[in-house]
Parts: sequence; C-alpha cells; structure tokens
Amino acid sequence: MFTDIATIKAMAGKGGNGYMSFQSSRGNAKGGPDGGDGGKGGDVIMRADHNTSTLSKYRTARTWQAKDGEAGFTNKRHGKNGEDTVLIVPPGTIIREGEEVLADLELNGDECIVSKGGDGGFGNTHFKSSIRQAPKMAELGEVGENKDLTLELKLVADVGLVGLPNAGKSTLLSMVSNARPEIGSYAFTTLVPNLGVVDIDDTSFLMADIPGLIEGASEGKGLGDEFLRHVERCKVLLHLIDVNTEDIVADYQTIRQELKNYVVDLSERPSIVALTKTETILEADVKKLQTKLAKHIKAKPDTTHTISAVSQTGLVALLRDTNHLVQQASKAEAEQLEIEDNEMPVITLTSAIGWSVEKVGDKFVVSGEEVERFARRTNFAQLDGLRRLREILRKKGVLKEAGRLDGEKGDIISIAGKDLKW
Repeated sequence: MFTDIATIKAMAGKGGNGYMSFQSSRGNAKGGPDGGDGGKGGDVIMRADHNTSTLSKYRTARTWQAKDGEAGFTNKRHGKNGEDTVLIVPPGTIIREGEEVLADLELNGDECIVSKGGDGGFGNTHFKSSIRQAPKMAELGEVGENKDLTLELKLVADVGLVGLPNAGKSTLLSMVSNARPEIGSYAFTTLVPNLGVVDIDDTSFLMADIPGLIEGASEGKGLGDEFLRHVERCKVLLHLIDVNTEDIVADYQTIRQELKNYVVDLSERPSIVALTKTETILEADVKKLQTKLAKHIKAKPDTTHTISAVSQTGLVALLRDTNHLVQQASKAEAEQLEIEDNEMPVITLTSAIGWSVEKVGDKFVVSGEEVERFARRTNFAQLDGLRRLREILRKKGVLKEAGRLDGEKGDIISIAGKDLKW
C-alpha cells in the first residue's frame, strides 16, 4: 500500500569534547596550552530526490542518527567532524515537528537540516590570557538536536484526475502521458497515486491519477481522506464521469461535495469536467448527457468535454483547455507570491536580557538559551571551567539578579540541569 505519512526520530551527533593539554618539549616540561577543539556533531539532513516516490522505508527504519564529532587532541589538533546522515524523500514531502512545519521540500534537490549537530567544545588553547597562562579547563561538546518528526508526502502535480472508482482515470493517464498505471474493470484498481508527464503544444504539465473517491471520502471512508490529501496541491482538477453511470448529475455532485467537505475547500479549484467512455454509447445519447450536465453546472454544453481514451477522440481539445487553466493558475500563484513578499513587514530586533532567574525552593533557577548553552559546554569537574561559568553569569548580571531575590554566596545556582555554588 502507498505510504504517504511516516514518523521518525532524527538524532543529530554530539559535538566532540575539547582537549586539555600542554606543550611538552626538551627543556620545557610544561609549556603553554595546546589542547585542540572537538569536532562538530553530524547533522540529520532531508533531501528531495525525484528518483524516490514513497516514504515506505521510513515505516520500518524509524530512528536515524548522525555521527558524533571526535574529541580534540594535543598540539592544537581538532577532532574530526561527525558525518551527516542524509535522508532521501520524494519531492512534495512536508516535514513537521508537532504542529510546526520545519520544511516543505517541494522540488527535486530541495534540502534542509532537520536536526543540527552539537558544536564541538573548545580546547584549553582558547582560554589562555594574560592572567591565566595555564588554563586547566576545556569545554564539553554540545548535545545534538533530537527530534520526533512527521513526514507527509503530497504529490506535486499540476492536474489531478478525480472521479468515482472506475471512471477511466488510469486509462486516460496511460493514453496522454508516460505513466503506466494498473488498469482494471473493477472499483479501486488504483490504490497508489500515479504521476505522468503530459506534453502538449511545446509545453508540459504533471498529471496525477488520484484513486477513486466515494461518498464520505472527506470523512475517511474508503481511504478518501488520504487520497484527497494528494489533491491539495493540484492547480487544476480534471473531473471524469463515466457516461454509463445511472445518474450523471448525482455522480458529479458526489465528488463536488466531497471536495467541498475536505479540510481545505477543494471545490473552488479551477476544474474541467469530462464525460468518459463515449465509445460505449450512441453519439446522440452523449450529446443529451452533455447538455444535461452542463445545465446542472450552469455552463455551456461545449465547455463540458466528451472523450474516449480508447478511440482517442476529444483528447487534444481536453488537454489544451487543461493546459490553459494550468498556465493561468501558475501565473496567479506567482503574482500572489509577489504580493506577499512586498507586504512582508520589516522586523527590527530589539535588545533583550535573554535570561531569567527564579527562586525555586532553596535554589535559584537560571533560564535563557545563551547562558544555558555556556553551562552545557562547561565541564563541572574542572575548577577553571566553573570559575569561567561564574564569571560569565556575573558579567551578564545573572548573579546580581539572584542577589536581588535574597540570594547570597554559598547558595545553589541551577542552570541547564546542573548545579553550582555561588
């Protein structure tokens, strides 16, 4: 079965620890610091590739981890960066963390870092100063990001073929494009959306054969909600109706209602209606059905196409009208994007403290991305490292704020899940 939703865990690599060492040479048993930096942890990267069409492999392999960075060495040698893990997904894949959309990989080659590797820690070479000639400290590498992600594939097609099961969608796609879908005379022959390239008048567009919809599809009946998800991105809908149906108007109305009831109202999309399998009934009867349907949708009869994929009649006219709608929709989409870009507000970042102190029990809990990052990189087993962290907290005014909350030397400061004495 076609897999268009998958959940995975993306674990970036940890940064390598910085190294603490000192130069050692003849006549200079303990020279200056020469510990190298740790390597950066590997990233987890998502990349769209048109050679991949499903998310099926992420059903069985759900945890993906990049390599850790290596620790630094003596002689100022840096650790090797961790190797990235690149996950290949089909174009049209949306990546979410919870409700937040991290990326929309719409085109072939689009990529993004979904979990960033931790930075490597500084070796003690970085901490030499006029008053600290032999720093006995080195930073720890940062932990990489660890994210639970949902991958959702929506076919990137210009035209979506919609209709009840067995309306002739797969047959039409096979006749006008390079796609070779399974074709049968039974309902739900198509369970996997198929894509094909249609060439017409020196242009081309992508057409998707959406599996047959039934009444209740928008509520999930017959896997309809999954199938409708693929329609969302189609610029134009091509609605096919079998001329042999008992009630051509009822069939039309069923699909229109399901499109309207979906989470996103799809009934407003530009669309063309075509009666299929016209070779199976008399031409006069085809005209009657065409007039009846046109009257119901309040359109001229000749705007409702009649086609036969078997005898290939009416196909060129249908494709030309469809291509015209695709070009119009693409132009309108580009104009809307330009308007949105021009209306984008200019945001000016204002200065902010960036941290807070709260007294919780007998501890003073410090929060803030920047100060917590310093704490995570500090090796609490090294005295010089603790001194540096206290100095950072002092310079940023954190300790002063703790004092305002009745804190004093000897009290416990809790930051990034670690405790140190003031």
